[in-house]
Amino acid sequence: MTGILTGRTAIVTGGGSGFGAGIVERFAAEGARVMVADIDGAAAATVASSVDGIACEVDVSDAGSVAAMAAAAESAFGTPDILVNNAGITHVAGPMEDVEEAMFDRVMAVNNKAVYLAARQFVPAMKQAGSGAILNIASTAGVSPRPNLSWYNASKGWMITATRAMAVELAPFGIRVNAVNPVAGETPLLASFMGEDTPEMRARFLSTIPLGRFSQPADIAAAALFLCSDDASMITGVAMEVDGGRCI
Repeated sequence: MTGILTGRTAIVTGGGSGFGAGIVERFAAEGARVMVADIDGAAAATVASSVDGIACEVDVSDAGSVAAMAAAAESAFGTPDILVNNAGITHVAGPMEDVEEAMFDRVMAVNNKAVYLAARQFVPAMKQAGSGAILNIASTAGVSPRPNLSWYNASKGWMITATRAMAVELAPFGIRVNAVNPVAGETPLLASFMGEDTPEMRARFLSTIPLGRFSQPADIAAAALFLCSDDASMITGVAMEVDGGRCI
């Protein structure tokens, strides 16, 4: 570890498990003080306690809840240097017309509206500070969609476009905005992506990844660390594929 984030503060949504927990752990190991924000308050508390961080229970799709998260962050450490919009959900794999409207609305609220709500809370203070790094965890699904995950694919395509739009608008204020596009990983969402978690389905998924393995939280955390650090000070508007060659 290099201590590359020493003295920095960060918020990671969906930090209680999966990629989010991996990002929290890596950021903390590199010296950052991290707020672990998750709809599962107990999970957030568990991860936060393991890294001497701060836990925050939040529904990222709810404006009041996000405002409360921002207030808690301000009280704990002021304006965050880094905001990672990692919280996300998917619908179960299946024909697009079979996805219930309530599920569609929830996917768009958590994957898309949450980025908007977070921007409303944190961008003004970052502008005033003249600095900041925002990282959106998108997906290879937004670049190379798979059948039967149509609305999830669309939500991640939106996130990639939003990342680029945010990057252009916020660059004059010293704020960088990037995204990471993971391939399917060993997270709680894997079974939903595949429809069912069986050896046969895993083999089918792995056959589409040239490097022959699923992504791990540590893989995404390494990319997140780079993009949120000063080593990436000239990088903004990028959607980095961390996919073992899936999108080639």
